[in-house]
Amino acid sequence: MVEAVIWDFGGVLTTSPFEAFNRYEREKGLPLGFIRSINATNPDTNAWALFERSECTLDEFDRLFAEESAAKGTRIPGRDIIELLSGNIRPEMVTALKRCKEQVKVGCITNNVSAGKGAGMARSSEKAAAVAEVMSLFDHVIESSKVGIRKPDPRIYEMACEALGVSPAASVYLDDLGINLKPARALGMTTIKVLSPEQALKELEAAVGFPVA
Repeated sequence: MVEAVIWDFGGVLTTSPFEAFNRYEREKGLPLGFIRSINATNPDTNAWALFERSECTLDEFDRLFAEESAAKGTRIPGRDIIELLSGNIRPEMVTALKRCKEQVKVGCITNNVSAGKGAGMARSSEKAAAVAEVMSLFDHVIESSKVGIRKPDPRIYEMACEALGVSPAASVYLDDLGINLKPARALGMTTIKVLSPEQALKELEAAVGFPVA
């Protein structure tokens, strides 16, 4: 019996920042996946990890990311990456969130940084307002930049379940990254890897047992 649906934000309720990364790489003549390769190197201690846990400032991240990218062949200021993070809201996923809220508890676990406006790191007031409207739907939101813990640390999933008053086994978790789904699944959560809204909503309906579209 599902008692809660817990959502990642970027790449699930919004378009993926990876799309923006790819666009930046094409514009700069960089190999596809270059930015992600930097973030995947020393994933628990690199500039990205430090910033998501609020263990460095924006200025420090700007410098550290530039140093890490330069070591791989091309210097990219960290501030360039921050400008790419805020995706566009996916209306069909927000509709599904609302349908879930009518039946079960809903929560959000997002790895984010202290930059931009609000939990979605929006770069404009208009986008910030749209993100805030979505965030207001959740019964509880956990932001890595505020709690000092980031996915895939198992503690962050436990924190979400505790805050919602549900067991992991009674929860469904959606994320676009397999590395973030693995610990959730190990805790007993039903997991859905979001490859596209259509695929994710089909799997979500099967998991919760009621229409979400």
